[in-house]
Amino acid sequence: MTAEEYFDVSVEGDRMQLVDGVMVLNEPTPQHQLVCTRLLIALSNWANEAPERGLALMPLDVQMTEHDVYGPDILWFRHGRAKESVTELAGQIPDLVAEVRSPSTWHRDIGVKRDLYARHGVRELWLVDGMAASVIACRLHAAELGILGELGPGEALESPLLPGFTLELEALFAERGA
Repeated sequence: MTAEEYFDVSVEGDRMQLVDGVMVLNEPTPQHQLVCTRLLIALSNWANEAPERGLALMPLDVQMTEHDVYGPDILWFRHGRAKESVTELAGQIPDLVAEVRSPSTWHRDIGVKRDLYARHGVRELWLVDGMAASVIACRLHAAELGILGELGPGEALESPLLPGFTLELEALFAERGA
């Protein structure tokens, strides 16, 4: 299937993605959604604390190739990406992507999707694994999203793209709210 055919039959927000020409359903669990929500809130709060910190969003369709349309769990765009309006972000390649582990898509997130994100200039990728309570941080270098390391309990998620942003992993993966 092509991206054009995908857009003809899909609806924004339907949890479908096109990966290598095949429509894939993302079936998030409650834990997945809780982690996505916490991550989005943390990024949004950080972005709103000072000017020119960009914008964090929930999944949007991002066409990567003629046969690939991804819906990253969390997208962040640096300041200045949308010239006039947030609507101009639709379809743009984000600067940072977070993919939260989901049984139906994880093997693609850590493989083929990571490679395409790198080829299209995503500057940083967070592979968030709620089952293992860990985050694999990848940063773009020489056209590859190289793994910087795996963060676990007792550590915090930070990024040079987001000066001053810190998220303690215990808070991200807590079983219940504080």
